[in-house]
Amino acid sequence: MGSLLPSPAVAIVGRHNSGKTTLIVSLIGELCARGLDVGSIKHHSHAGFDIDVPGKDSFRHREAGASETIIAAPDQMAQISTLAHELECADLVARMPGHDIVLVEGYRKSGIPTIEVMRSGNAADVQVAQAFLDCAKAGEPLSSDFVQRARWEASYNPSVDVVAKMPHSSTVAVVSDIPAAREAAKLYEVPVFTLGDVSGICDFLDQHFVRSRVTVAIQAGGESKRMGRSKATVPFAGRPLIARMVERVAPAADEILITTNEPENLQFLFDDFPGLPIRLVRDALDERGALPGLLTAFQAATTPFVAIVACDMVFASPNLIAAECAELALSQADCVVPVNKHGFEPFHSVYVRETCLPAVRAHVDAGEKRAQSMLPDLKVRHFSRSEVLAAEPMGGCFINVNTPEELEAIERQFLEL
Repeated sequence: MGSLLPSPAVAIVGRHNSGKTTLIVSLIGELCARGLDVGSIKHHSHAGFDIDVPGKDSFRHREAGASETIIAAPDQMAQISTLAHELECADLVARMPGHDIVLVEGYRKSGIPTIEVMRSGNAADVQVAQAFLDCAKAGEPLSSDFVQRARWEASYNPSVDVVAKMPHSSTVAVVSDIPAAREAAKLYEVPVFTLGDVSGICDFLDQHFVRSRVTVAIQAGGESKRMGRSKATVPFAGRPLIARMVERVAPAADEILITTNEPENLQFLFDDFPGLPIRLVRDALDERGALPGLLTAFQAATTPFVAIVACDMVFASPNLIAAECAELALSQADCVVPVNKHGFEPFHSVYVRETCLPAVRAHVDAGEKRAQSMLPDLKVRHFSRSEVLAAEPMGGCFINVNTPEELEAIERQFLEL
């Protein structure tokens, strides 16, 4: 099952011959050696290049008029599309979900975080570094338009193209062996690295930009009194309901955790989904309730983010989980929780394990059982109804079934779709 989790991206930028490609190749190698899944994008500034060879079958397909061609081999796949206009970098990154990080070569004006490369052996870099330092010493903010300054610096050597290729507000780090560039970076309080410090740059990327992995915890440990039997194994469209839930959330999960008081009855999931990272975890406490279930999930999860869904939320949305994860990383909140006219929806929310686990534990120790009881202690990013619908236009994410009659009605609706 393909991942829907959005990939964070960082651009490596610089002028011609600044060493961008050498650096990005080294970074990819080091990050992969650390066990990360790395995607990459290379910006080619000239139209008309072709990655296929004229005369080959795939080239003939496109020459005949196919707007998109996929070349598939046992160990590789390439997709070639004909574009009416150049795609934005953000659009390209959006087509590459599921990576821990995407490194982009070029796309300075994309708006994504950029790492500026300047090399002393490159005349253009030396001039840019001096202009960069002059701006820093003059107290001009990093958000300034440095183009005019660059033009002035380059006026005595018009052959050096530095216009519009200056550090800017998206610059998050500088990599350079030029003293002026290093001094400017320090004045702007931007991290600065030497050209050969691949390990240090990767540490920086790992700490600030690599995607936080996600455990999706399916809460299947409820008493199910109104259903009259285990909700996890109740049939839905000819399959156990828990199997449907696993299948739905898998594209948004690095790990699938099922909290249950009947792990022996759910062993069939390992046979049904042999390729998925499923774990069955017995409830941490004998007492039932939403908050004790969260405690079990947070204690057992092995990733920084934990998404919670209930096993009876038959239309739980991986798209919504992915959108919540992206917002959680961006907002620096403790959790992203949908809110509507009925209040909070703590089941179909995403939490930061490190900060939420102590809050849950404290409220459980105080005898609380409601999931919402911990929210006042957390920095909550409210996810509005419009944001939910933007992520999942079909809606219905929060529908849950509690009785055989409700299950039958929802099943009938599902089968009629």
